[in-house]
Amino acid sequence: MSAIRSALVVGGGIAGPVVATALRKAGIDASVHEAYPGPSEGIGSGLALAPNGLAALDLLGAGEAVRAVAAPVACTVLAVGGRMHRLPVAAGEPPLRLVDRAALHTVLHEHARAAGVPVHYGSRLVGAEERADGVTARFADGTTASADILVGADGIRSTVRTLIDPDAPGPEYTGMLGFGATVDCPVPVPPETMVFAYGRRAYYLYWRDRDGRVGWGANLPHREYLTLAQARQVAPERWLEILRETYGADTPGGELVRGTSPEQLEITGGLHIMPPVPRWFSARTVLVGDAVHAPSNSSGQGASLAVESAVQLARCLRDLPDPVSAFAAYERLRRERVEGIAARAARINRSKTPGPVGRTLMNLLMPLMVRTVMKPGERTAAERGYRIDWDAPVSRETTAA
Repeated sequence: MSAIRSALVVGGGIAGPVVATALRKAGIDASVHEAYPGPSEGIGSGLALAPNGLAALDLLGAGEAVRAVAAPVACTVLAVGGRMHRLPVAAGEPPLRLVDRAALHTVLHEHARAAGVPVHYGSRLVGAEERADGVTARFADGTTASADILVGADGIRSTVRTLIDPDAPGPEYTGMLGFGATVDCPVPVPPETMVFAYGRRAYYLYWRDRDGRVGWGANLPHREYLTLAQARQVAPERWLEILRETYGADTPGGELVRGTSPEQLEITGGLHIMPPVPRWFSARTVLVGDAVHAPSNSSGQGASLAVESAVQLARCLRDLPDPVSAFAAYERLRRERVEGIAARAARINRSKTPGPVGRTLMNLLMPLMVRTVMKPGERTAAERGYRIDWDAPVSRETTAA
């Protein structure tokens, strides 16, 4: 039986409200402390939730509310040099769901509050002191808060990660900037289909949104790293010029960027990937979500892995008697899975600018790759088929299945 009765959750993105809700379900009093002064708006474009992530949200009663604001994607197609290759899907696999990030944040926060989770905005963490019987967090406004444990759900530039380990690695730049928009454009896209396109100079993707418009996202190669704030200091008109130069000769990439106005352009800045983090926890503090594992967007699993980890952490804290044994079991359950998916995404990133010879080879080899290398049944079972048994007890010996 756990002696852990209270938790401070630092970060109100995706992992934060989910882990707080899961902790409440596990009988642990949890509160969220978010640095921003209010709910997140204009924080980025859409993201994909895989079936495994939605299944984890179902355990908390939040899955249907998310599905209600998300568009299903039952079919994915790879477009290379104008040729379309339908990617295999395991029989019976539920569809991906595309959701606006701000809409997802709203649903998760509303669900957390309904579960009794208080959310404190304007609480930027600056330090924390661990004691034998708990931890006290210090915030930039001079306030403090104490609990049995502290959970760092504060994203890829996590302050909590550096408190656990001052030498912890930070995020690595993938060499690409993120852009996107949802536009009225006469591009033929079948319903519930997402197309991953290798353009002549860069990679992009597009899909039909729930309202009939077409959404698109671009991974623009860019030597210089730019934060979100730095990228948004550049006029959107200038970014559209660059995007039209890069994708203008592609079909339908050129039509999509030419049909996008400066007001519609979503600028998300540098795309990152987290290298393996050596230390996931200390005596009273632990990391979850992007703070400890952030595969690049190529994985299609970043948000889903964050949700999974939040739920698994709550199970471990529910069933084990002290923080360190719970944290250790949580790391054993999660590390191999999240680092394997991150490695796969890194390999995909290296293929996103194949050039004309590479595109020709991809088209020649794709039918064989679909049957062999991609191994849809095996990969899906390991990634999208992952399910958490909330009721199963966690022991000190628990390891990943």
